[in-house]
Amino acid sequence: MRHVIALLFLTAPLLAADADKSAQAVKDLKAAIDAKPASVAELADKPFASVPLTKADATTARELLWKLHTEIIKKDRADEVKNRVLKEDKLEMPFFFKTFGDKKPKNGWSLWISLHGGGGAPKNVNDQQYENQKKLYQPEEGIYLAPRAPTNTWNLWHEGHIDRLFTRLIEDLIVLEEVNPNRVYVMGYSAGGDGVYQLAPRMADHWAAAAMMAGHPNGVSMLSLRNVPFALQVGGNDAAYDRNKVGKEYGQKLDKLHLDDPDGYEHLVRIHPGKPHWMGLEDKLALPWMASFTRDPIPDKVVWKQTGAVHERSYWLAVPPTEAKGDSLVVAKREKQTVEIVTAEKVETLIVRFDGRAADLDKPVTITQGGKELFAGEVNRTVAVLAKTLSGRGDPGLVFDAEVEVKVK
Repeated sequence: MRHVIALLFLTAPLLAADADKSAQAVKDLKAAIDAKPASVAELADKPFASVPLTKADATTARELLWKLHTEIIKKDRADEVKNRVLKEDKLEMPFFFKTFGDKKPKNGWSLWISLHGGGGAPKNVNDQQYENQKKLYQPEEGIYLAPRAPTNTWNLWHEGHIDRLFTRLIEDLIVLEEVNPNRVYVMGYSAGGDGVYQLAPRMADHWAAAAMMAGHPNGVSMLSLRNVPFALQVGGNDAAYDRNKVGKEYGQKLDKLHLDDPDGYEHLVRIHPGKPHWMGLEDKLALPWMASFTRDPIPDKVVWKQTGAVHERSYWLAVPPTEAKGDSLVVAKREKQTVEIVTAEKVETLIVRFDGRAADLDKPVTITQGGKELFAGEVNRTVAVLAKTLSGRGDPGLVFDAEVEVKVK
């Protein structure tokens, strides 16, 4: 008994010191915020940012960082939403939006990003398609937003700058228009449908659901749609580029993916009999179907296939920015305190992120691959991870307290 009491006296000061250091880190964070930093990202490298935080202090730090983020967005980005145009270097993406519904839902408005057709055509053709898209669909609730593509190329909706512009757009609207980040939808017609085929999987963790109308997939993989309900519609007589034939084939691919993984790959496929490229708005049935889904930012399984423009993060997984590679594949599952890396192709380093939604961080977590333990132990909540995961996304559902970096094979 004396030994137990002695042990308690020995360990208690250490635990208190940890709590004291955590509290001091939060004080230092407050001071750094009071100094008006230009960005949340710059706080990730401060000395206090690597100090392990208690659960309560991590919650406080998260709130402080989110408040800072919203203040920066309101100060630096209000004009681009007011003026309805985003810019990147010499590119400009004008956009139109209109709000539907009499009352903002408790958790914020839904956001419907609707992509126009046209593509490799003269500017005036794409301008007209943009004007058409503005009034093409009417969701029951939410902000209906039609952007004008920055270019007039055939792949106008899946060039690399689109990912960055859309991420910025969503980040702006979460703060400035009270958008619910778990109810962001993407859809598009013709060349816009081409874009949805590409953007839905490669930006999967942004979307609650996606709808492709009258487009062509251009060989894209659908693997990353595991957690993105996907509506696919083409006219039965839309034979240009074999859209009808390829649409049917991709519907069958989604059938197979859902059969093999019944908890994922929700989909709706309609090949409209007798319809040409223009489906006469029969495709609008996708909107209420999409609205029935809400994004889960921390799904229990992630399938991450890099296609087109590469990304350094997806849901609760990430890779070092310099290691993001096209055609890489990661499949990971989590259950309580354990994460299993099922597949890792063309990936060397994998970052697994945690917070209280996914695991109890006051207890050890385990990461395995092929029955081998890659990590076992406690992970630290830090300001650095909170700031890093908030930066560049501005999505409260994808802010995490802690992360573990492991080498995979």
